[in-house]
Amino acid sequence: MSEAILQLTDVTKRYETVTILQDVSLEVRDQEFVAVIGPSGCGKSTLLRIVAGLVLPTAGEVFCEGRPVIGLNPATAMVFQSFALLPWLRAVENVALPLEARGLPLNERIRRATRYLDMVGLKGHGRAFPKELSGGMKQRVGLARALCQEPRVLLMDEPFSALDVLTARTLRDQVLDLRQAPDVPTRTFVMVTHSIEEAVYMADRVVAMQADPGRIAGDIAIDIPRPRRPDSRAVREQVDELYSLLV
Repeated sequence: MSEAILQLTDVTKRYETVTILQDVSLEVRDQEFVAVIGPSGCGKSTLLRIVAGLVLPTAGEVFCEGRPVIGLNPATAMVFQSFALLPWLRAVENVALPLEARGLPLNERIRRATRYLDMVGLKGHGRAFPKELSGGMKQRVGLARALCQEPRVLLMDEPFSALDVLTARTLRDQVLDLRQAPDVPTRTFVMVTHSIEEAVYMADRVVAMQADPGRIAGDIAIDIPRPRRPDSRAVREQVDELYSLLV
């Protein structure tokens, strides 16, 4: 079994009198794809932001690569549901922006941003502004922006929920392909999703959460061989098992 990259121990998050997360403990191992599912309000996105260092826990501890997470977690990058692109920057500039914050020279930023845009299927679109791109293309820019930072852990917050069905299906497969690509160093993924079917299709493990307050209700390994068929009996049975944890 590979080593744990992320470790959360008894993580609690409160906002005044409202408890969002209560005593959440979780490990994510190197090269593992973990999906976190649960109803709205159970703290899934809050949990992801705590791992990224964007939100501080009220109590508990978070470690990444054996070091406590205090402030922004440099070992992570995030793909957002809302794309989060700056409209006045071109696609290549949006992708390169985090690299500027890391102090890379301009030529290296543009070279790496262009390479990752090519990887996500946007070759030739680097000079386009966000308003000129479809929703699926915007999310590909967001994916390229996260991957070009070459994080140890890629965090994805409902990355496909704003897309049409066919585009979402294509992007799911593209993410799985990129995870296996020899020239993409990022191998560990944590994805928040409302879709149990999506979680079973993509993940090695699914963590099911319940609300009021947010807590882990189950942690299920998905041992179905890849590539998986969403309509297969094995996938449907796994989906049904996870549904039973949430009702």
